[in-house]
Amino acid sequence: MDEPLVRPRSLTGEAAGLRAGRPELPEYVDRFCTLVERVDPLIHAFVPEPGRHDRLRAQAGELAARYPDPAGRPPLYGVAVGVKDIVHVDGLPTHGGSALPPGVLAGPQAAVVDRLRAAGALVAGKTVTAEFAASAPGPTRNPHHPGHTPGGSSSGSAAAVAAGLVPLAIGTQTVGSVIRPAAYCGVVGFRPTYGRIPVDGVIPNAPSFDTLGVFTADLAGVALAAPLLCDDWRPTAEGAEGAEPVLGVPDGTYLEHAEPAALRAFEEQLERLARAGLTVRRVELFPDFAEVGRRLQAVNRFELARSHADWFARFGGLYRPETVAGIRVGQGVAPEDRAAALRFRERLRDRVAAAGAAAGVDLWLAPSATGGAPEGLHGTGDAVMSLPWSFLGRPALSLPAGRTPGGLPLGLQVVGAEGGDERLLAQAVGLERVLAER
Repeated sequence: MDEPLVRPRSLTGEAAGLRAGRPELPEYVDRFCTLVERVDPLIHAFVPEPGRHDRLRAQAGELAARYPDPAGRPPLYGVAVGVKDIVHVDGLPTHGGSALPPGVLAGPQAAVVDRLRAAGALVAGKTVTAEFAASAPGPTRNPHHPGHTPGGSSSGSAAAVAAGLVPLAIGTQTVGSVIRPAAYCGVVGFRPTYGRIPVDGVIPNAPSFDTLGVFTADLAGVALAAPLLCDDWRPTAEGAEGAEPVLGVPDGTYLEHAEPAALRAFEEQLERLARAGLTVRRVELFPDFAEVGRRLQAVNRFELARSHADWFARFGGLYRPETVAGIRVGQGVAPEDRAAALRFRERLRDRVAAAGAAAGVDLWLAPSATGGAPEGLHGTGDAVMSLPWSFLGRPALSLPAGRTPGGLPLGLQVVGAEGGDERLLAQAVGLERVLAER
């Protein structure tokens, strides 16, 4: 099976239609459930849920009764949203992609789900995750090429948006778990500044890095969802999206981790942006990139082991080998090594900010992944292209940007300043437009 199953839907268009009653919610729910029954057995984006149709029908009825007047309906009225299965949702069990008993993992509904529901969204269901948002993959297939991975750990969320099952899905990123699957599945992924969306009610992986993010078909969808989910969103000044940002390219060993085909595509993207009048500046940014990776892994593994200390002690035999290996490594990391790595991160933040300011860089660009989605479902791909930005906690986008010679999607990673999420989204509009031009 390798036929594409790609039909992404516009979040802005779908939300506007539902607010206007086109279609009415019962019909919308029926269509969604029919689509899931037909398509999801081919890609496995959703965790199976007996009674999904009845649940959504009942919740849609409650929502319609609460908002009978179209003029008073909230922004995401009735929109079906996929939620990664490490995020607690009232009424749905949390498995975390694992074999642990769901009751063990239960907890209060996540703040991000509270915000989705306050905005009128319907939780379509839980989306498949790699076990505990680490590296042991779930069964999800890439809708573009079902014989290839969709990436991870937010595999189901990215695939559900790419296949048009939902126009919006929630994922998490510790290192590369939003940006990479967005690139592999040919959709837009947004990882906001660390801490911008509360992670209350989310099973932790590495709390120093864990960040909630979103998948949509296009940047306009992110622009609709982000203000509803992020803390203290500040609308950008009118016309800010027209400002031409200076684009920085972090030359050196970091970019050398991308495959040759991905680097060629990246250079072509830079040339297109330059021809469109944008300034591109190359800056030596991570001369100690190997050390950055070592420091991140020390924190990540230490915190993974700590996050799972109780569960692993009780249910270690139910964990998958990849997760066990990560936890075992983390158990061997000394607390002082984690503390030293976090001090290194503060120095790196200052250094990257200073380099960007000296070069006048507004946005950093890099490939979203090392290349197209690898063949097979035994892994989720390499997160290295997201590694430094996740370590720093900076906001990032993956924009669809061409394909490999074999037809697999590629993404352009666009990274903003810490706390500069609003400006990142506004300035990325012009980049998306150039990348979409034929």
